[in-house]
Amino acid sequence: MNAAPPFATLVPVEPIASAWPDLRTLHAFVTVCEAGSMSLAAARLGVSQSAISQMVKALEASYALQLFDREVRPAQPTRAGRALLAASQDLLIQARAMHEQVRASARQDIAHIRLGCVDSFAATVGPELIRALSGTARQIQMWSGLTPSLSAQLQSRELDLAICTEMKLEDARIQQRLICSESWVLVFPKDQALMPLTSARELGTLVGALPLIRYSQRSVIGQQIDGLLRHLGVRAPRRFEFDATDPLLSLVAAGLGWAISTPLCLWQSRQYLDQVTVLPLPPTRLGQRDFYLLSREGEWPGLSQDVLRVVRQLIRQDTAPAIARAMPALPRPALICPDDESPAHRTSP
Repeated sequence: MNAAPPFATLVPVEPIASAWPDLRTLHAFVTVCEAGSMSLAAARLGVSQSAISQMVKALEASYALQLFDREVRPAQPTRAGRALLAASQDLLIQARAMHEQVRASARQDIAHIRLGCVDSFAATVGPELIRALSGTARQIQMWSGLTPSLSAQLQSRELDLAICTEMKLEDARIQQRLICSESWVLVFPKDQALMPLTSARELGTLVGALPLIRYSQRSVIGQQIDGLLRHLGVRAPRRFEFDATDPLLSLVAAGLGWAISTPLCLWQSRQYLDQVTVLPLPPTRLGQRDFYLLSREGEWPGLSQDVLRVVRQLIRQDTAPAIARAMPALPRPALICPDDESPAHRTSP
């Protein structure tokens, strides 16, 4: 009898199709974990709840493991489920990056960009940013709102990129890259008699003559200004609060109070500039707010770098000079960008 060839002694390899879960199933599993329920996951993916349930059961059967503890409500991933979640998230990031790389190698344009911006940024830099990106993408969606809602939409994959002010993010895969910084400014009614401030801590002398008109605490800018006031030891009663700059400035223009804001917010509501007086806040440790480009690690690397470069260029060439002309009392530059060679990128804690 002839001897069998050497390779005949190898153990047969199980076909990949039956041994490994597909990416669609893993995506469904990750979405269930992130959404907190199968019904919410089904709504996000645009499929039926029974389809999600079947994919999760098939995944559990393929591993012969229970991936969710269904004795608690809502169901929580088991130890095996948490391990699979971490591995699946990394795998899906790599799969998306590979997909985008292949698409980019086949054609230069991007079909669809979903971009979120805080209101002041969307209303000022946003139009020119859209114009600059219009040659790259066939469809562009820009959503505006407050930083907390935009960052949540990015984490739930409703957005591809977001331009927000700084906040702490729980998702370590979200990168924050510094776009620009702007200084706090003081805004008073046009005819208000003012004593010049030589120190930021003298801000407390303004409290009493007119009420402070605030941004609401549910906005990041409102939280930051509250932190600034605590740092300076200024106690101003809460009376008028707004999410947006337009109603805030309308009250200042009507002589009903004064406010702390930023050059970009005032430029957004520049129809009120001839009815108010804008002065710089003397330097202090908490004397500025920063804007960041938020993106998911490993996704849209070329696009995020292009957006960062274009936005900084627009601010330097258009927005910052326009603000300087409209508010000459502010120090120059009141709105600054880091060098393009130093993206100041940071991963959230």
